[in-house]
Amino acid sequence: MDMGSMQYGSAPPDARDPHAYSDGYDFGPYQLRMADTHSLASLLVDRLETARGDGNSFTAYDLQAWYGRTYDRAVLKAEGDMDSHEITDARSELLWGHAVAAYWDRQLGVRLDSGDGPNRGWLAFGVQGLAPYWFEVDLTGYLGEEGRTALRLDTEYELLLTQKLILQPRIEANAYGKSDPRRGVGSGLSDLTTGLRLRYEIRREFAPYVGVEWARRFGDTQDLAKDAGEDASETRFVAGLRFWF
Repeated sequence: MDMGSMQYGSAPPDARDPHAYSDGYDFGPYQLRMADTHSLASLLVDRLETARGDGNSFTAYDLQAWYGRTYDRAVLKAEGDMDSHEITDARSELLWGHAVAAYWDRQLGVRLDSGDGPNRGWLAFGVQGLAPYWFEVDLTGYLGEEGRTALRLDTEYELLLTQKLILQPRIEANAYGKSDPRRGVGSGLSDLTTGLRLRYEIRREFAPYVGVEWARRFGDTQDLAKDAGEDASETRFVAGLRFWF
């Protein structure tokens, strides 16, 4: 058989009909394309909640959006606190994400800190993905102005009590290479937040939740908080929504 004629010429008379088993149906006006040729988008609001601590309350948000294909995506991350309709602390990141393994993306971009105190800009680089035993991990390093450095770890796990009732432990830690008193952060391990949230998925895309969270400052950050009349540690009760599309 002349393979060249099959690949580059007309089909031989005895070639199999590609629609022989479809009763004459084909894709019509739609063309079949591989998944990695499509640009898709997604938005996940992981936390949109009201938190009540020792004598104070505030609104917190944590979201991530992306647009792109299988291997390369534009990623937006935003997290912050609001009090009396004003942003008191916010972190916004715009990143390029590139898939380096089946469950891991390498990310590179910029970060902006805003809210109380002067804005700070950073160069961001890190990894995000699914670790063994289904732990979601987001680890990012930062380089800022005047020799500032920072490291942030965010990890969480989903424990399915039922198909709709899910318990989500979460840990977030921040460390800085040098103190920045105007932003209220000190060198070394700055703060650690751990929490448990119990959510009920009315639909996979929409789930209210309640939970409790413990936050603690350390080292120089703890001293700066005490000087400002703030507590070094706090227990918060939270209630909110998680949704995505």
